[in-house]
Amino acid sequence: MFALASRLAALMALCVVVLGAYVRIHDAGLGCPDWPGCYGQLLGVPEAAHELAAAQAAYPQAPVEAGKAWKEMAHRYLAGSLGLLILGLTVIAWRNRLPERGLLSLTVLVVAAQATLGMLTVTELLRPGIVTLHLLGGMTTLALLTASCAQQYSAGHNRIERLVMPAPHGLVKLALAVLILQLALGGWVSTNYAGLACNGFPDCNNSWWPAMQSDGFDLTRALHLDANGQPIAGPALVAIQMAHRVGAAVVAAVLLLLGVRLAQRGSTGWSRGVLLLVAVQIGLGIANVLLHLPVPLAVAHNAVAALLLMTLVSLLVLSRPHRERLVFRR
Repeated sequence: MFALASRLAALMALCVVVLGAYVRIHDAGLGCPDWPGCYGQLLGVPEAAHELAAAQAAYPQAPVEAGKAWKEMAHRYLAGSLGLLILGLTVIAWRNRLPERGLLSLTVLVVAAQATLGMLTVTELLRPGIVTLHLLGGMTTLALLTASCAQQYSAGHNRIERLVMPAPHGLVKLALAVLILQLALGGWVSTNYAGLACNGFPDCNNSWWPAMQSDGFDLTRALHLDANGQPIAGPALVAIQMAHRVGAAVVAAVLLLLGVRLAQRGSTGWSRGVLLLVAVQIGLGIANVLLHLPVPLAVAHNAVAALLLMTLVSLLVLSRPHRERLVFRR
């Protein structure tokens, strides 16, 4: 039951990440102007006439948009449920002195930080630096829960061919590192709404190296504004998009190398999985630009990024060299 609940938690974390992307793409991050409730309501959103009147009186600067409010609250409810499940798993792990208790304790701390970032996302009016940290916190939660599941799997399989993954551990570490950097760049593109800063692919606005400004990478500025409080210029958004494209090329090269090395070592299943996810992710990235960010493709782009993260974290846990030494000592 503990293993099943752990897998459920990882699945829920994946859903929270994907739903968060859906909320962000629909510009519903401020669907509720307060936190943790919505226009003062902990359950539901204002829809009845008296509720709408009270909401407008309390928040005259934020007209009620029920559709956006429900999207935001669905994300909060799912994230809150996940937090309670993680807390329960952590208590059980400590009571039974399970090896996963360290990872789960760290996950609880990350979830607590996530709640704070969720509040600041609203109160700071979607400031890009905070929203990007919130996105990375969600990915961190997903990675830790995936690592916990992978740790349980490896502990439950004693045969060396099932326990030791024929994966190059150092290359897996490198792949995970560059993927994390790319997730941060992708989050920065999304939170700055720079997904369409470049028109066309593989060129950008009819140029292979368009005009760019570094202002877009100021982590402290407000949404749509530069460090001086002025509307952010197009070249700054282009710089954000181009950085993401360059990062995508680096990640693709490293993951392709990892896929080839996995195949050479006999892990054809893992190799095919990595290569398939890379191919799908590249295709989704290009399609999002050429088709002007249709919501299903934009959400799918975030989902595949999360699946890549889960794959690499699982490989990292299952390919740890010390596990091989322990098995041989038996």
